[in-house]
Amino acid sequence: MSASQKRTLWRIVVAAALFAALLIAEKTGALDRIGVSWLPFALYLVPYLLVGFDVILKACRNIAHGQVFDENLLMLIASAAAFVVGEYEEAVAVMLFYQVGELFQSVAVGRSRRSIAAMMDIAPEFANVEQGGELRQLDPEDVEIGTVIVVRPGERVPLDGVVLEGESFLDTAALTGESVPRRVSPGSEIISGCVNGSETLKVRTTKTYENSTVARILELVENAAEKKSKTEGFITRFARYYTPVVTVAAVLLAVVPPLLFAQPWDTWIRRACVFLVVSCPCALVISVPLGFFGGIGAASKLGVLIKGSNYLELTADPDVVAFDKTGTLTRGEFTVTEVFPAATDRETLLELAAHGEGYSKHPIAASIRAAYGKPLDMDRVGETEELAGHGVRAVIDGREVFLGNLALMERAGVTCDKAESVGAVVYAAADGEFLGAITISDTVKPEAKEAIRDLRGLGVGKLVMLTGDRKEAAEAVASRLGIDETHAELLPADKVSQVEELTQRGTVLFVGDGMNDAPVLRRADVGVAMGSMGSDAAIEAADIVIMDDDVRKLAAAVKIAGKTMRIVRENIVFALAVKGIILLLGAFGIATMWLAVFGDVGVAVLAILNAMRALRIGGKKDGPC
Repeated sequence: MSASQKRTLWRIVVAAALFAALLIAEKTGALDRIGVSWLPFALYLVPYLLVGFDVILKACRNIAHGQVFDENLLMLIASAAAFVVGEYEEAVAVMLFYQVGELFQSVAVGRSRRSIAAMMDIAPEFANVEQGGELRQLDPEDVEIGTVIVVRPGERVPLDGVVLEGESFLDTAALTGESVPRRVSPGSEIISGCVNGSETLKVRTTKTYENSTVARILELVENAAEKKSKTEGFITRFARYYTPVVTVAAVLLAVVPPLLFAQPWDTWIRRACVFLVVSCPCALVISVPLGFFGGIGAASKLGVLIKGSNYLELTADPDVVAFDKTGTLTRGEFTVTEVFPAATDRETLLELAAHGEGYSKHPIAASIRAAYGKPLDMDRVGETEELAGHGVRAVIDGREVFLGNLALMERAGVTCDKAESVGAVVYAAADGEFLGAITISDTVKPEAKEAIRDLRGLGVGKLVMLTGDRKEAAEAVASRLGIDETHAELLPADKVSQVEELTQRGTVLFVGDGMNDAPVLRRADVGVAMGSMGSDAAIEAADIVIMDDDVRKLAAAVKIAGKTMRIVRENIVFALAVKGIILLLGAFGIATMWLAVFGDVGVAVLAILNAMRALRIGGKKDGPC
């Protein structure tokens, strides 16, 4: 509890004790025996002012600033009117229980904010920079790109960079929700906000602090509350008109029957007080934003950052989920998947291909060298020539070797059949003789199939793949994963056009990670970026960021959003139904002030308790998705 909350609690406790003592004195007849008519009024006024003076001040201050109709004014009018008609104990009870509800709301909102504010703990306080043989602690914002920093055991990584020296394990739980530490060694890229394990690391920074991972995360968290959902916007507008309407209705209820039908004033003023108390919109105004806030907090614990409740609302029930392929459903890493030797054996084919591709920096060349897995003796390699769009010609051990596509084989005068294989095929020939073929493919992420299955289980109607890759490779991945519809060989502009067509079917979520995905991430109803390996442009354009590239967390986000929306709708229906019933009962004189207090404070407390369930979505009970 904060200091102000503790002070409010003490006021409530003292006021409640005085109120209880006065009730006992009144029920036992002690007050009547004193014989002073104004004494009960004066005595009850003490706990009333003690617990309610801040409500009175807020109401007066808001009136002075032109904000006339709010819950403070409703409570002031209702309790003051109760005093006027001699219902002192009910006047104090209204204010007392209203303050209990307000305190409970404050604590609940504080808890929800702390769940997200825990993210702020990832902000590094300093960076160790070696200067003159000594380590100096500098503000991360003052460290330039290319600076070598030292991260000691237990310290938080202050800036994104590449490890130069040291091997250690990084705790990434605060960023990604992943509990297993990640091993890093020289050459590993690391991101700010992680906690270093047992060994000291030397890191060369690759980004300034303002462009670092941790700075982007903090900015997303801080700005999340600014983008309100349609439901939140409706509640805000509803409260703006609802409060003055019920205030005018209460005034009419108090004065019309006595003036037009000669009814007793005290009866109808009492009914108007009940009407005012129960009509307070706190349950909706607090619990609905709290529910969304809780949902965003629950997602952040899993390493899924949602930039606003409007995106959370759209994610709850998507009609179409469209995926980029490379880096999203596949690793984006080429590996040798098949070897087809012809006039030689498998090992010799890989050996020749690895040496022929020994100087190339192309990812396909790197995958062939990795598949060979032995040190290369480049002294065996003579003249080499890269033939753009075709492959490589090299002289190895005095033999003229060609490595490339079918067009290169035709150019070299080599006859061979097209390999029936999915992926990039490298054909090999030496001295005019066909040696065989090697297939290189992008590997499917092991978690991708589970992600697709989970999304179907959550009721997503259509799963689509949009990729710039070849049609054969795209269809092979789609068939393996069970994706409904595939569009291949697309340029970035083509992807935007496809998403525009998909939006005609309903709400579209698009998941991508590359620089060329930024336009389509913006065009989709909800753009989801894979944050760990994703480009800065994609993360900036996206509405949701999955921090550890685990595509299964998309299903977790959809589940969290769906449960959050159910909780929000439950609160709206429950609050309006209970209040509507008590309002009608109050207008006909059936409801008492005590029932009105339940209709306000009780409903608010129950709605807030329900909203706080959103914080626990995705926990151990619910599982990751």
